[in-house]
Amino acid sequence: MSSDTNMASAEVTLGFLEEAEPWRLRSPQFPSKVGGKPAWLSQTGIPSLPALACEICRLPMVFLLQVYAPISGQDRSFHRTLFLFCCKTPECYAHNDSRCMKVFRSQLHRRNEFYSFDPPPDDEPPNDPEQYQCVLPVSGVKLCWVCGCPGNKACSRCHTVTYCGKHHQTLHWKHTHKKECCSSQASTVTTSPFLFPESELVTEPEEEEERNKEDTTEAEGGEDTQRIVDCPSLADESALLERDLEEMAMHETEDNKVFQRFKKKIAAEPHQVLRYDRGGSPLWVSSQHIPSDQDIPPCTCGARRIFEFQVMPQLLNSLCVDSTGASIDWGTLVVYTCSDSCNHDDQYCPEVIWKQDFSSDLHTQSKHS
Repeated sequence: MSSDTNMASAEVTLGFLEEAEPWRLRSPQFPSKVGGKPAWLSQTGIPSLPALACEICRLPMVFLLQVYAPISGQDRSFHRTLFLFCCKTPECYAHNDSRCMKVFRSQLHRRNEFYSFDPPPDDEPPNDPEQYQCVLPVSGVKLCWVCGCPGNKACSRCHTVTYCGKHHQTLHWKHTHKKECCSSQASTVTTSPFLFPESELVTEPEEEEERNKEDTTEAEGGEDTQRIVDCPSLADESALLERDLEEMAMHETEDNKVFQRFKKKIAAEPHQVLRYDRGGSPLWVSSQHIPSDQDIPPCTCGARRIFEFQVMPQLLNSLCVDSTGASIDWGTLVVYTCSDSCNHDDQYCPEVIWKQDFSSDLHTQSKHS
């Protein structure tokens, strides 16, 4: 993915899931992907365990996805990736509460200490593609076997496997390491049960015809709103109740209009899991919990943050997280990033994520749409 520094919304890029050979999803290939362990861009300044903890339950988050999004004409962002993490505790997914999500930005000049100046080859490299899974080769940063985040805590018995903390060490011990520790069967290649299924995130531009449907949808929704709001109230109700009923009708109609626009917009490409449009506008699933400019804090550099991409609810189908009780859920996840894409001394920079859920009366519709 790429975008222009003038932030003009030239086109919306859609993201879809595809299977890929594991080596294509490692750091030297600059991938966009979902699930598995993060393919870190910069090998220094990676978020620490406290930075990657859920703000509700304080447990380590799991890697959800990353989007490779360099900015054309900006050398400091020649390589640029956004990393999204989420909590795996279903109870943390309160309605319209974003505290169970975090997003970080990393970027590098074309000439850097980690990767070749030239584009990566199209053929599988001769070296072990799993080397990036346990330790980063240039910086030497050790990674947690369970989640792929920085981990300096080694198993006290075999000293060959490292973890980000005790929680993940315990998880691995119960999963397989109790049997494998200090034996020839020990392997760091085994897939961690903590991770989401791994897929490549491939992109293509949204068809112009689908983008032009928006005006028609909004016009139709406007007519519906007028018809419902103009319905006469019951004659025996008080003026106060009349106003309450009108406000409720208007709210419900507006919410349905936004949801129907969302459904119509994605109908041509129902399997899209991501929409990228840096400097554009999100596609909301509800008229409720839409942020104002004041709700999105500026970057620490002082620049305002702008919309960059959103994660669609269709992604949930591939994560195998649905359950009869509480479950990981969202309507859409909207990511806002620094409009200047500033440098932070080679540190991964926290950005802003806004979780919008379906309104309660539309949630059932969304499950079957």
